[in-house]
Amino acid sequence: MKNLNISRTNSYQTIARLNKSVHELHELHVSLYPKYFKKYNYESIREFFRRIINHSKFIFLLLEDEEKEIGYAWIEIKDYPPNVFKNAYRSLYVHQISIVETQRKKGYGSKLMNYIYELAKEKKIDIIELEYWFQNERAKGFYKKHGFTKYKEFVYKEL
Repeated sequence: MKNLNISRTNSYQTIARLNKSVHELHELHVSLYPKYFKKYNYESIREFFRRIINHSKFIFLLLEDEEKEIGYAWIEIKDYPPNVFKNAYRSLYVHQISIVETQRKKGYGSKLMNYIYELAKEKKIDIIELEYWFQNERAKGFYKKHGFTKYKEFVYKEL
């Protein structure tokens, strides 16, 4: 981590390319849930990110070391309106966080998460939400290390 830089980006091409690391992890999901998951396709993923990257509710962070792109985070500012059951609140929702395979387990993910914590504080948001697939032990361990607490479970039943 000689020259670490985390910045906002609107380069949908870069995010689509870096998304391959996330998607390769999802190959597990493709094999477990082929009915729901597609294989990585750069062109379609690039087009998806092109359409959403400048939306005001999304923030894309690019992580670079020595000017080499090694990871990113896709986060969303969510505003939950009040209803008869819940009070209104805002959260920073982490859709994806990824470090390229060759750079994992070096502290980069933690640096990115710490940046996200500071961004939330700056925006006066006091909760960060995310989800991960139950069988993703790497993610489960990472978020547990960062003090995330499970507060609801999402289950399904196929018919």
